[in-house]
Amino acid sequence: MKYRIIFTALLTGGFYMANAQSGKPEDTEKWEPVPSVVTAGKTVGEAPSDAVVLFDGKSGLDQWVDVASGGAAKWDVKGDVLTVNKSSGNIETKKSFGSYQLHIEWKVPASITGTGQARGNSGVFLASLGKGDAGYELQVLDSYNNKTYVNGMAGSIYKQFIPLANPTKPPGVWNVYDVIWTAPTFDGDKVKTPARVTVLFNGVLVENNIELLGPTQYIGTPAYRAAHGPAPIKLQAHGDKSEPLSFRNIWVRELK
Repeated sequence: MKYRIIFTALLTGGFYMANAQSGKPEDTEKWEPVPSVVTAGKTVGEAPSDAVVLFDGKSGLDQWVDVASGGAAKWDVKGDVLTVNKSSGNIETKKSFGSYQLHIEWKVPASITGTGQARGNSGVFLASLGKGDAGYELQVLDSYNNKTYVNGMAGSIYKQFIPLANPTKPPGVWNVYDVIWTAPTFDGDKVKTPARVTVLFNGVLVENNIELLGPTQYIGTPAYRAAHGPAPIKLQAHGDKSEPLSFRNIWVRELK
């Protein structure tokens, strides 16, 4: 009886395996929808053809506004470099975005001073939710031989997630963030799907499709306290006394 059961199982299994391969290759071919054609940049980091260029030096700060007043952004532009003006405050994009791919480059000056959070501090708010520092912050900081709390170093989702590595380059050298931001969705005031983010920092994966706990909370535990839709991208003018850092080559691709 034992051998009969094994023999029957082999026959049955063989039948299903043969049956699974009895179709045609065409049965599993998909022809639609056809992906749109996108022309890649000639070099790594160059904006592709479908990107919204937020800053490249050619149009000044046309894509940005001052967060506090809603008026013209007042940071300093020299060539293709945008430098933080700490006295004027944060700036954010005129346009709001849902889910997107973001490229942004930043550098602290070679003459940077200060320690910890008071050394080249800024932030990229992946979705700005109002005045001041409201929103979801990807930390910008000089983390090259600069000790601080690890969920506040460069590449961290501030006060939430520690980066998987620290590839920060020395002061005076450009750093690169490539970000995939998946915006949260809501059912009324209740969160339906939390925000998610992936961050490549100088080509190194430091945040791997993590699920955010809510907008950034400086004191206390982050949580989703109010529903929101598409939002601007915000850059922080931090109040520390170190020399101001700079940004360049900022572009975004909206994702459906």
